[in-house]
Amino acid sequence: MTSSTKKIVSYLLKAGILIVAALFIYRQFSKKNNDLKAFELLASHLSITRVIITMFFVVMLMFVNWFLEALKWRYVTKTLIDITLWEAVEAVFCGLTWAVTTPNRLGEYGGRVMFLPNRKRIPGIFAMSVGSFSQGTVTNVLGAVSIIWFICRYIHDYSWLLIGVMALGAVLATLQLIIYFHINWVVSLFDSIPLVKKYHRFFAIMGQYKTHELIKTMGFSVARYATFSLQYYLVFQMLIPQIPVFSMIMMLMLFFLISSIVPSLDLFDIGVRGFTASHLFVYITDQKFAIIAGVSSIWLINLFIPAILGSLFVFKLKFFDRNA
Repeated sequence: MTSSTKKIVSYLLKAGILIVAALFIYRQFSKKNNDLKAFELLASHLSITRVIITMFFVVMLMFVNWFLEALKWRYVTKTLIDITLWEAVEAVFCGLTWAVTTPNRLGEYGGRVMFLPNRKRIPGIFAMSVGSFSQGTVTNVLGAVSIIWFICRYIHDYSWLLIGVMALGAVLATLQLIIYFHINWVVSLFDSIPLVKKYHRFFAIMGQYKTHELIKTMGFSVARYATFSLQYYLVFQMLIPQIPVFSMIMMLMLFFLISSIVPSLDLFDIGVRGFTASHLFVYITDQKFAIIAGVSSIWLINLFIPAILGSLFVFKLKFFDRNA
């Protein structure tokens, strides 16, 4: 492929990414959304000053959330290449633009690693997997705690099935925590599989992180978890000030767990999250529309704004030669 052809193909790919992302965003906001209308109705009965201040802090926390993710991305890739903090920020936001067009945010991997040199892109995927596994571990461990709390608090007719669910959740969460801090066990397992062993040099990347590096990586994940939890707290306190704080936090942990498990074909389908939240929070509040509206607004802020900002960095990608 000639140099001029590569450039043409590269520009077409970049334009295609932006067009598809724009269509996803336009489709979400062009159709009538009852959840957003419910939020507007609720907000109309609140102090305008409080709404503005609350949503300002929610938006600021969105930037904190993704800045922490950029720090984590830079940290997990430091064994591959030394990137600047700004390059990490660009990669994270560009990845979010890719993510909105793919199932379960798989495109986020491609969006990020394209900011790495060609020879570092595949290793970068495995480095990112460590960061993702860290975030998933935090979600699953705290989610297991919330499951036990939920069953003990609201399901009084115990059965062997419920006890089994609690035990299984605790075991799986503990197992994931152990595996995270012993990723080299997973690498050894892959090495025992003949068809996979030949890719050892890639899987070995996951096993090269020291315990203190895994702890710091998880620290970023915990900080992110606390950040978006605070977003929900602020919005729910604004919409439903009488909601029990402890119960709300525990229910949020369960909500995050379920949301991470349920597969999504459209990351901007906030209806799925609203449905899930409304059926969980019914145990602690009867304000169904407030829950749906709050969850929907945060979901849109956390992905809609970053996806638009990420589109600014798409044309900086070099598909064929990062060093050119």
